[in-house]
Amino acid sequence: MQSLSLLLLSASAVSAYPWVVNQPGVDSSMLPRSVKRQSQNTGYDYAPGTCPFNSNHQPAAPFNSKYPYTGAQNGAPGTGKGGIKVPADGDTAHAFQAPGPNDIRGPCPGLNAAANHNFLARDGITTFTELVDAQQNLYNVGWDLATLLATLGVLADGDVVTGKLSIGCDATSRTATLGGVLGNQPGLNGHNKFEGDSSLTRNDYFTHNGNDYSFNGTLFGRMKDVADRVSGGNFDRNTLAAYRSQRYDESVQENPNFFFGPLALLLYGASSFLYELFPSFGNEGTPDLKTISSFFGTTQDSNGNWVAGPERIPDNWYNRRAPYTNNDVTNEILAQYVQYPKLFGGNVGTNNFDALSTPFGIIVDGKLPSAATAGDVLCLLYQLGTQPVPSSLSVVTDIPLSILNWSIGKLNPAFKNAGCALRPDQTAPNAS
Repeated sequence: MQSLSLLLLSASAVSAYPWVVNQPGVDSSMLPRSVKRQSQNTGYDYAPGTCPFNSNHQPAAPFNSKYPYTGAQNGAPGTGKGGIKVPADGDTAHAFQAPGPNDIRGPCPGLNAAANHNFLARDGITTFTELVDAQQNLYNVGWDLATLLATLGVLADGDVVTGKLSIGCDATSRTATLGGVLGNQPGLNGHNKFEGDSSLTRNDYFTHNGNDYSFNGTLFGRMKDVADRVSGGNFDRNTLAAYRSQRYDESVQENPNFFFGPLALLLYGASSFLYELFPSFGNEGTPDLKTISSFFGTTQDSNGNWVAGPERIPDNWYNRRAPYTNNDVTNEILAQYVQYPKLFGGNVGTNNFDALSTPFGIIVDGKLPSAATAGDVLCLLYQLGTQPVPSSLSVVTDIPLSILNWSIGKLNPAFKNAGCALRPDQTAPNAS
């Protein structure tokens, strides 16, 4: 019933956010003819066909029993036993290498660093399997969370048939089935899909001519200032909760097309990586400036400005001892959110924020209820990845049944013990 009600509400909901209409993947056929349609580019700042092209694509460094890390390979669960030096001494295959002019990088520092160390393909064209393996072997992300993030990334910005994804700009000719005749795939730069407004160090799409992927040193400096003020210079939970709140408020004020849908909960999850994954030994380490600036690829120039550079693993760095699981990340999402609760919704023009009035999952009247649990948040993320959701509520929208079956097939095994109501996989042999 909820899926049907959401579908029926989609026309009025998108009308409340008319800028959503021409977003990639949005079915506008249900919308009133009176809705004004904005002209859009393709969701990235490159002209079509100018995304860097590396003719010598090489997959990520293959599994090597001499340097097994957590043992993750072929998209299967690894051992979950971390506390491993990365790169391991003598492992030249995962040595740092700055990206060349034909290599793609995007808005996610953690994935950029993985590509610069060949845990993902160095040219930035990766696959579902590489994503699941790299998260486990490099950071000791749990298989369940690695699967969730890889599924949402490929579902929103890549190709579920080939399993390929660009970690940055539109590389449809290399990621898509039949070279893109079924539609463009914007990669992780694609706006209002996996990427969202109020990023830690990236600009909002509509305030910077579509550049939502380049590092902004001014924003990094603001994050450092919050760390200095709140946590004595450390990028811990209190710092990131306060800075996430600040970025939300800035976007509300500056971006007349600001949108904060339910999947924006992942922004809190990404913020938690700074103190749960990036320090040496993960949550046992210290998320200090030296560590965080290395993963963000930034250094300070003589004028005190933070300038962009290649993201890299710090020297003598060890990954998290225990895996960072779905339960862990949703605990952190909720812990950050409750410090500075924010409304879900978006701006309809300058200084005209409109909270979501349509209930979705646990979100009611545009906010998470005070009684929400981490389990509730986790099941909401499962729901977002496995059922059609109007584009005014989420970046994952208008998903054909065949593609939903793909995401259900990927996520159900990872969520089988999560306590969520799982959707049946229609491709399974015994599916009715």
